[in-house]
Amino acid sequence: MALVDKKIKDFDVTAFKAGEEDFFQVKRDDIKGKWSVFFFYPADFTFVCPTELGDLADNYDHFQKLGVDIYAVSTDSHWTHKAFHKSSDVVGKVKYAMLADDQFKLSKQFKVLRSGEGRSDRGTFIVDPNCVIQAYEITAEGIGRDASDLLRKVKAAQYLSLIHISEPTRQAEISYAVFC
Repeated sequence: MALVDKKIKDFDVTAFKAGEEDFFQVKRDDIKGKWSVFFFYPADFTFVCPTELGDLADNYDHFQKLGVDIYAVSTDSHWTHKAFHKSSDVVGKVKYAMLADDQFKLSKQFKVLRSGEGRSDRGTFIVDPNCVIQAYEITAEGIGRDASDLLRKVKAAQYLSLIHISEPTRQAEISYAVFC
């Protein structure tokens, strides 16, 4: 399941975002020209998810300073996202868009849909301004993710995209320096 360097296909999903008057659509054209993080999680109202979403919320300003949009994605509806946001103090801090993938379009495209369950695995995808996946990780149920580590990976991806390294030996040296 090698997804690095794969271009994201067209999509159109409904989103919830705190402060927005109504729900809105998010399409591939909306992410063109910007760095994006797609943060998949199994479902609203679960044990680990609020902690991860809250951690991202606490670090959201750091991502925004780097020009990165965050998209939390689950197979719940936009109505469920809104209810989750209202009912949880931790999730109530979320300022980024929560995408409703209730038709599994994104979960299938990013290959995180759990067969027979209708839920997504925990997957994090860093997407460049050309809509190409630059990095991703998928973790087992119950293994939480850390926003500061994700921020480090985004910085590394942005740095490497700026210098366009072609010499493999030098690339390995720089990658080690950036990632370690």
